[in-house]
Amino acid sequence: MGEKIMYDTIFARSFSRSDQKKLGYGAFLGCLLIALSFCLVFKPYTDPKSVRLNSVPKRMKLVCNSEKRSDFCEITGDIRIDAKSSTVLFSASPQESILEENSSWVIRPYTRKEDEHAMSTVKKWTVKPAVDNNATLQCNQNHGVPAVLFSLGGYSGNNYHDFSDIIIPLYSTARLFDGEVKFLITDRNPWWIKKFQIILHKLSNYDVIDIDNEESIHCFTSVIVGLKRSPHELSIDPSKSPYSMKNFMQFLRSAYSLNKSTAIKMEDDGKTRPRLLIVSRSRTRTFTNTEEIARMARNLGYDVVVAEATNVPRFAEIVNSCDVMMGVHGAGLTNMVFLPENAILIQIIPIGGVEWPARTAFGEPSKDMNIRYLDYKIKTEESTLIQQFPPEHEVLNNPSPIWKQGWLAFKAVYLDNQNVNLDVNRFRPTLLRALELLHQ
Repeated sequence: MGEKIMYDTIFARSFSRSDQKKLGYGAFLGCLLIALSFCLVFKPYTDPKSVRLNSVPKRMKLVCNSEKRSDFCEITGDIRIDAKSSTVLFSASPQESILEENSSWVIRPYTRKEDEHAMSTVKKWTVKPAVDNNATLQCNQNHGVPAVLFSLGGYSGNNYHDFSDIIIPLYSTARLFDGEVKFLITDRNPWWIKKFQIILHKLSNYDVIDIDNEESIHCFTSVIVGLKRSPHELSIDPSKSPYSMKNFMQFLRSAYSLNKSTAIKMEDDGKTRPRLLIVSRSRTRTFTNTEEIARMARNLGYDVVVAEATNVPRFAEIVNSCDVMMGVHGAGLTNMVFLPENAILIQIIPIGGVEWPARTAFGEPSKDMNIRYLDYKIKTEESTLIQQFPPEHEVLNNPSPIWKQGWLAFKAVYLDNQNVNLDVNRFRPTLLRALELLHQ
């Protein structure tokens, strides 16, 4: 201000009042032209990297949420991401009254925050303001679209958790950007990205960024750190999202070019044969008499397909072509998301007190997917555990002591070492009930 006053005083003493007035107009216009020329000439050489966070006009918005399954922050403004320090820095000023004790947020961007074991493999990210007028964080890469930062840690690699913990929350969080969003992946898992590349490319028009290994400072005007997730498994809460599970399944059908939107509506002419998929497993909780099950189902009027979930696009096509899908409780049943509407899922529940987790994992979610659900709880005689333990053993008669030893002990006995020899005569009414539902 002092320099401006001094300049104006010297300028005024050199001319008469009328000359000052005339020359003032001319000088003003001349200065404008000079300033404009200067900007045009030197703009290409202005280094955006040297722009400080607090030099940008501030229209900062920050909303952080702590929900049952996940924490996430939505930030709008001048945002800089430093992978070396795992920090998301946003512009702020002291006038914005950010309280000292709430000046930073630590987020592990995976949606099972209540599970300490899962979260132990998820990197912590700090979200904090830059309020120091001298703080400089140089941009190496500027991005013109928003970003979503999320983790591939936790239980990624298990098909059930891939969908429940990552893919469905990612859809719910990122779909509204209609592809104009970049994914910043922490705890990167290359084969996971390859496995679900079709979904990732359907949600984003850009290649994913392995943010952990970036030397550059990435700058955005809008970033979501973490994913939004329903408190329930394999679900979207329509009260907090513009989308539903029905929308998600339509999205999957589009992404994988799946043609069947609705299950067969059977007539009484005996000419239509519904298609039944028996999900096989190669290691544990397998059917030991798959051919016997398939033969009985064909005699009831089903066309039967037996397949194991391996290649996602191929298996999605198989699932979508079927009207009924059956399998022993496990991650393979997650592929129910590819079934057409009004299809039927039959879950075979092993012994060991698995009913509640089995129905929570697949029975409850089926409602929002518009899939009819049936289950079949096997008897002890149908479990291969009878070949490993004497008839009076507590493993066969009272699973409570095993449960009390914790999840790993339970899993080792009832999930990792149990196969199913299905009693086809006892199971037959379940397949008949499925036929009845397909008539409705």
